[in-house]
Amino acid sequence: MAKANGTPRHPEAVSTAPPGVAPTAPGAAPDVTPEKLRAWWAHRQWLDGAHRGASAAEVLAATGWARSVGGAAPYLGLFARAGLDRQAVDAAIAGLTVHELPAARGCTYVVPATDFALALAAGAAAPAGELASAEKHLGVGRDEVEKLCLAIGRALAAAPDTPQDPAALRVAVGGAVRSLGDAGKKRGLSTTLPLALGLMQSRGQIRRVPVNGRLDQQRYGYLGWDQPVTGGAVDLARRYFAWAGPANLGHFRWFSGFTAATARRAVAEAGIVPLPGGPAGDGLLMLPELVEEFAEFTVPAEPHYTLLAGIDGIHLLHRDLPRLVDPADAARQLPSGRGGKAGRSFGGEADPQTHIVLDRGRIVGFWEYDVERAEIVHQSFVPLDAALRAAVARTEAFVRDQLGDARGFSLDSPRSRAPKIAALRAAAAASGE
Repeated sequence: MAKANGTPRHPEAVSTAPPGVAPTAPGAAPDVTPEKLRAWWAHRQWLDGAHRGASAAEVLAATGWARSVGGAAPYLGLFARAGLDRQAVDAAIAGLTVHELPAARGCTYVVPATDFALALAAGAAAPAGELASAEKHLGVGRDEVEKLCLAIGRALAAAPDTPQDPAALRVAVGGAVRSLGDAGKKRGLSTTLPLALGLMQSRGQIRRVPVNGRLDQQRYGYLGWDQPVTGGAVDLARRYFAWAGPANLGHFRWFSGFTAATARRAVAEAGIVPLPGGPAGDGLLMLPELVEEFAEFTVPAEPHYTLLAGIDGIHLLHRDLPRLVDPADAARQLPSGRGGKAGRSFGGEADPQTHIVLDRGRIVGFWEYDVERAEIVHQSFVPLDAALRAAVARTEAFVRDQLGDARGFSLDSPRSRAPKIAALRAAAAASGE
């Protein structure tokens, strides 16, 4: 939920240091405002135009793992932060300087090589939980799945340089894979193969590679791998607060999937401190080495517009949308709600229902890509000046010439997006854009 002034108010927020968290670091300035917080988050996320030319690995190490769900989000985020074209990102994937891995909460993220071990450790609980559920509800034995893992390993070792898709692996392992029948289908698990693949990915024994080298098209093959899996909750806490701080315990729990007790312990052992400075900073925590830098930070006077996916890290690291929304914009009607229904307000959503336009940490517009017309359609909350027009044109050219589309997720399509595009175009026309 958000306070009336638009500042973050998460259920885990507290106004004093949580038990075990270090006292506030000295020297912090008291001028914590929603505008400063938003601009600081954008600055730490490299959304201020200061890092053009950085590599994909450098961007992800500094700003956080990029959520990937078969859409354009990683490409859009790396383009916005460092001007990276699709070929540079695809080359980084091919060269294993970055890779798409099951990470926090078992969700897939694009991760730099320096964080491969930690990302896998952060996501390890998810496939283990899926196996436990399959044991309980589908009668799948752990020994059965472990034997299947061995068979997969042998099949991949026989062709170490050729990615094998799930259909090829089913043939290669023969009777080691078993159908789970109608009961499995009801649980979204038709065979035992996904259980084994998930376990092997989490152990760093195999890696999933896109068959055409692209992150926005979900067709994969598998290769053998020998990647260590190391790191704990404290390591993840320090990474997270470097990317996303100030953040509260609820934000960290959302990203990590940790219990309250584990999150509190990790924050305390990592030396994270409360952010002082009045009501806007209540419950927010940050790395002590960043407190002075935050105190000296000032909100840039000039706008800096970026066009991002709705699941970009500026939102999804916290998943607390009101902190990026100006109170005046909270009541704006969405171009269309879930299922194409209109009439929902922007400020009442957990996640943006479109891609977003950002200026110094504030969401100042919605956008989508119209494949048929090869153009971005957008609705702006602020006057459409030359800088905003240039940002739209720059991103439009990137999507048109290098991506072909800007899908939000794997099942997004021009047809499913058509009602939102029509609504955005109508809203823009009504406002004279």
